[in-house]
Amino acid sequence: MTDHSQSTAFPTFTAGDSAAMLGLFRVLAPDGRVIAPDASLENGTGVSDDDALAMLRSMIRQRAIDDRMLGLQRQGRIGFYGAATGQEAATIAPAQALELRDWIHPALREGGMALHRGYPLWTYLSQCLGNQDDTSTKGRQMPCHYGSRQHNFVTLSSVMATQYPQAVGTAYAMALQHEAPDRPLCFAAIGDGATSEGDFHVALTSAGVMRPKGLGLPLILYCQNNQWAISTPVDKQTAAPTLAIKALGYGIAGVRVDGNDALAVLRVVRAAAASVRAGGVPVFIEAVTYRVGAHSTSDDPSRYRDEAITQQWQQRDPILRLGAYLQQRSVLEDGEAQRMTAHYDEEVRSVLAQVEGLPPPPIASLFDDVYAELPPHLARQLEQVRALQR
Repeated sequence: MTDHSQSTAFPTFTAGDSAAMLGLFRVLAPDGRVIAPDASLENGTGVSDDDALAMLRSMIRQRAIDDRMLGLQRQGRIGFYGAATGQEAATIAPAQALELRDWIHPALREGGMALHRGYPLWTYLSQCLGNQDDTSTKGRQMPCHYGSRQHNFVTLSSVMATQYPQAVGTAYAMALQHEAPDRPLCFAAIGDGATSEGDFHVALTSAGVMRPKGLGLPLILYCQNNQWAISTPVDKQTAAPTLAIKALGYGIAGVRVDGNDALAVLRVVRAAAASVRAGGVPVFIEAVTYRVGAHSTSDDPSRYRDEAITQQWQQRDPILRLGAYLQQRSVLEDGEAQRMTAHYDEEVRSVLAQVEGLPPPPIASLFDDVYAELPPHLARQLEQVRALQR
């Protein structure tokens, strides 16, 4: 049985650190206790109270949003939703660790990263509803497929792993345009199932061999290993002992971290960011977590997995863990987390009541953003649409 009160050493972010690829770095035990306080680090953890509290707020907010949106889907008010329930630390902590100038190529459960960066809840909910205020995709994408140029957050694709080679290209451009040791970086996220896609291997190969100006790419490749690719368990995805060990074959750094420990994820991503900004090799991070809920609203996990194991993971709730830590530090008062939950639930209710009544995007917007100059055949179709609306 895994001992969740132990941690391996902090990673070195070098290509040969196989211990970091096979181990599991933690800061907090499931009860919020600091596993190995280090007097040389702030708070003995290397994480400030302000950072920890900022993450907790966004994690609680994300769960309140997810709970409300799951209810809407069940009522037929939206068509699809993919929640990050139980994975909030693995989603929010990287957003706290990165800088706003860094680009994010997300997967399905990284919408909370955009919200943490300031992406408006109004727009987030409008995208799920596909209304006229869906300024990111204009009603053309499935719910949960957000994007924001303002927040350096690339619109995600449902096609698995495509964001990885795209992120390599983004990082390559950054390396050409900026100088170490203070380069912006690209952060790309996938789930464990995407490690079986060809794009995963293409991206890691390219990340290892591309060395513009003789330096490694400013690139963090991130994997939320929630142990289920819809109904396929991770042990059917790979025979490797961990996903992080795959980095060894590509000449990049691999790190394995407890994805339910917000402090550990923050420290790892922040240190990885400093390394790749300075010209170190790209870093592949495996954040080990668990998909407590369904893959999406189209899925029933009770048909293919042992929900007794799910209940065990619910006891390792990342929100409860971080909240317990902050209470032990007297940063969080008794009942404050519950008050946050109530506040954010009311926020979602209030915004939703306003955006749900908005009309869909104008049908003529179908012709926007396709060509710089509308070709004759589309111009004729646009006139036909306008004629029907008169």
